[in-house]
Amino acid sequence: MPFVIIILSLALLILLISRFKVNAFLSFLIVSILAGIALGIPLDKLPTSVNKGIGSIMGDLTLIIVLGAMLGKLVAESGAAKKIADVMVNAFGTKHIQWGLMITGFIVGIPLFYGIGFVLLVPLIFSIVYQYKLPAVYIGLPMLAALSVTHGFLPPHPSPVALVSMFDANMGMTLIYGLAVAVPAIILAGPLFSKTLKNIKSGPVTLFEQKETSSDYKTPGKFNSFATATLPVFLLIIVTVIPYCAPDLGDKASSLVSFIGAPAIVMLLAVIIATYSLGIMQERKIQSIMDIYGDAVKDIAMILLIIAGAGIFKQIMEDSGVSQQLADLLKRLPVHPLILGWLIAAIIRGCVGSATVAALTAAGVILPLVVATGVNPNLMVLSLGAGSLMFSHVNDAGFWMFKEYFNLTMKDTLRSWSVMEAIVSIAGLIGVLLLSLIV
Repeated sequence: MPFVIIILSLALLILLISRFKVNAFLSFLIVSILAGIALGIPLDKLPTSVNKGIGSIMGDLTLIIVLGAMLGKLVAESGAAKKIADVMVNAFGTKHIQWGLMITGFIVGIPLFYGIGFVLLVPLIFSIVYQYKLPAVYIGLPMLAALSVTHGFLPPHPSPVALVSMFDANMGMTLIYGLAVAVPAIILAGPLFSKTLKNIKSGPVTLFEQKETSSDYKTPGKFNSFATATLPVFLLIIVTVIPYCAPDLGDKASSLVSFIGAPAIVMLLAVIIATYSLGIMQERKIQSIMDIYGDAVKDIAMILLIIAGAGIFKQIMEDSGVSQQLADLLKRLPVHPLILGWLIAAIIRGCVGSATVAALTAAGVILPLVVATGVNPNLMVLSLGAGSLMFSHVNDAGFWMFKEYFNLTMKDTLRSWSVMEAIVSIAGLIGVLLLSLIV
């Protein structure tokens, strides 16, 4: 009976979000409370479970996501993202322009949330299309594939950060494994796949215009733009690798590395440095920079609430005891846990459209199996991230952004965008499974 309740709860969650368009956080909250009642949690204990669920997940990642949003917003507003794009396009030239745009999407996608990166970079794609008379989808898809992969696979993006917290994974190792999985996936779904799309015709950008950097401020230089945008990645990798390269560090040095290596501290250092390098150095006043940071927090408020809602659902499953029962059941299935996690995330993604909701909901279901089987939690984060990018179609906001920006028919959008997302997802799973043979 508990499994029937969980299945019905997931079905109700999907129905509320996709059919009735109820806010994802409210849907999680309503479904979690109903599931708690149905699973026999005493009514006077339910509020405790709700509060505990929010606290257990948000305590680890609120700072990381908020600071990451601040960094990304400043990278965009300062003109650093555009500077990176211009440098990459000039470096690769017309012949290899796809590769330049793909790398640009990857670098810019690390600090920027997907929607911001999309809006920021699409005008660049069309400026190249008009200048060199090249097919827009053929040119643009590699960049958007890179943006999508960073969104689904790599910290400090909200979904991977939340999954790292839920599975008690290591942020640095997840990032290193994620980079190893991401690069082949982007190449397959970007430059290679887009070669089959040269005949797709698109219209001009009609919906949005790129926000120009104010002339009152200087634009950061090339090195400054690249270094500041990628600083969190390099810091996380460095502090993760140091203990392996220098195992005999003294207590004080080890404590210092552990402190600096904490993801929240890494992001704080990155924001402090960016405040100076992309803000004060470019003659921005502190108040102007703080306004950018304030807007960034507003942009991610709903993302934080959705993650909190997923934490509530996970806690209800734990407090009711159904998590352990589910783990015992899933262990008996003749399917590798990493494949099972990917499959659950992919199915939910196809139903609700949101990659974040898909990954976090699947995490609540698969978490007890991870604990019971001892599967590598870093790889499970990536498996769910890959699954959450599968089946992008008409219920996904990204699908419609791509369709309308590029002025495509429904058929061409499915043929290009949806297939690209499927390639990224499947390639990601294959990469994770290959890594599982090594680590």
